[in-house]
Amino acid sequence: MANLHQPVLCSEVIRLLSPLAGKVLVDGTLGLGGHSEALLLEDETVQVIGVDRDAEALALASERLDSFGTRFRAVHGNFGELDRHLDDLNIQSVDGILLDIGVSSLQLDSNERGFSFRRDGPLDMRMNRQAFETAADWIQGATESQLTDVIFRFGEERFARQIARAILRARAMARIESTSQLADIIREAVPANYDHRRLDPATRTFQAIRMSLNNELGSLQAGLAAGFKRLTIGGTMIVICFHSLEDRIVKQFFRDKERPCVCPPKMPECVCGKEIEAEILTKRPLTATSEELNVNARSRSAKLRAAVRLR
Repeated sequence: MANLHQPVLCSEVIRLLSPLAGKVLVDGTLGLGGHSEALLLEDETVQVIGVDRDAEALALASERLDSFGTRFRAVHGNFGELDRHLDDLNIQSVDGILLDIGVSSLQLDSNERGFSFRRDGPLDMRMNRQAFETAADWIQGATESQLTDVIFRFGEERFARQIARAILRARAMARIESTSQLADIIREAVPANYDHRRLDPATRTFQAIRMSLNNELGSLQAGLAAGFKRLTIGGTMIVICFHSLEDRIVKQFFRDKERPCVCPPKMPECVCGKEIEAEILTKRPLTATSEELNVNARSRSAKLRAAVRLR
């Protein structure tokens, strides 16, 4: 089980959360438990609350971390609802929060989960399999406008309209049920000279549908707000992102917390009374070292930002 999952930027996470002695931490995106395991091994007095909406991942991580006993607690849920989860555990505040945003290795590597265009399987894409609507369901019912908007907004795909129209034509013939069906439709919809920059033409559209279906940006915004509120003074929040849209949200959230004044620029003096709430620990996002890149290809696009709560 220990070799199941290689967490990204793990040494950086441990360094930013140290000293760990006696701390209560939240791993808001538990996945297969790699970060949590590393933190629990680092100090025998640290406690970790692991949250994940994927019941399958939660079960595997709980098995992996079972030897840590009561120092680890698993919660099935969305980190965007962290307030409620901590209330349920009668925990008022925590010393550190880690969010590793995006799709997990388990989800990407499983054919039946339908996240990857590289693996043929049912077009599912639900992070929480108890949710009602699959990607196939959404694609079947979406309008051209909805398809275009999602593919452009969440995938930043310049051929969004062409792809949306190709999906409509294909589904008029037969329901799109598999990842390979959708990937082929996308590849045929874009120009032959598509500037993929080493990306498969299906990459951005798959990403966009997944992010929309699982409300990933909404969960991130809610999780940042709820998590910061539950941090102790001096507590640290760490967020690892793999997508520019997510990273922009985190960057702006931390900047707003560090900003001492929100008055309009033309105001002669500050009247808002806002105080600095946080100090950003990473003026530039941390990225993987060449050594980590050699052993963990997933870390290639990872960006880590961190801030400490001041008040």
